[in-house]
Amino acid sequence: MTRLDEEAVDWAARVADRDFTDWDGFTAWLEADADRSARYDAAVVALADVERTVAQLPAATSAVVTLLRKPVPARLHAGRWLGAAAAAAVIGAIGVNAWQERAQPYVVETRAGEQRVLALADGSSVILAAGSRLMLDRADQRRATVDAGEALFRVRHDASRPFRVGAGGLTLTDIGTVFDVKRAGALTRVAVAEGAVLVDPDGAALRLDAGETVVADGDRLVAGRVAVSDVGAWHEGRLAYDGAPLGEVAADLSRQLGRRVRVSPAVAARQFRGTLDVPSLRSDPAALGALLDVRVHADALGWTLEQRE
Repeated sequence: MTRLDEEAVDWAARVADRDFTDWDGFTAWLEADADRSARYDAAVVALADVERTVAQLPAATSAVVTLLRKPVPARLHAGRWLGAAAAAAVIGAIGVNAWQERAQPYVVETRAGEQRVLALADGSSVILAAGSRLMLDRADQRRATVDAGEALFRVRHDASRPFRVGAGGLTLTDIGTVFDVKRAGALTRVAVAEGAVLVDPDGAALRLDAGETVVADGDRLVAGRVAVSDVGAWHEGRLAYDGAPLGEVAADLSRQLGRRVRVSPAVAARQFRGTLDVPSLRSDPAALGALLDVRVHADALGWTLEQRE
């Protein structure tokens, strides 16, 4: 941060004070250099932005000031103006440009039974499955994190700015790609439909091409294969499995149907291979029972998958 930026931040904080009176000094500072007006405007925008952020944190002002060991100027009052002082301390510590370019995460969530299509500014898109949670970044739309559920990514490849996805401690980098990322309990599953994905680029650097999958369980990566047509098929109403436990199937059905589907301990670990057509199952639990070889008990709370007697 340059000395001129520091002065701009200081003036921005001072002018925000309701008791500010040094307009002659402020005018003289502005007129001393043609570049100062732009620096001041940038400082005002950054100050307002960081003040809003500080105000949302518990005991934010005192905590930030203490952390940075910046004294609060006596001229500033409590409340909003104390927040402005803390905000100025933050900007002064990291720089105006650095603050403006910082991560600006935001969350997109879907309810059970709901899907959502997100068009990103770089030309990429994400289809977010029902009951899922995705974190994006307004400052860098080439970055995403799947916190829960499932998402199908259609990435516009740019070798100079790789698209990176985080999920359950796993990092993925696209190589011109359509791929699906799913969080299933402690597991993270990645499947590629087009192009390729680099899994754990700073470690294992495992490349997945179309029709390949990997399941991450802690530090363990288990590679496999999948029919390309099954990757992300959930967005068309099909759930395809190749040895998934019924506990996972029930969780997927809960999200897709918008109906609570539970599984009894007796059958939770049983594996299922096949495809489920979600629309046809919405009002027909008996059909689900025949497909999964279980008894489906329906009540006011939803459906429970139980062992056949």
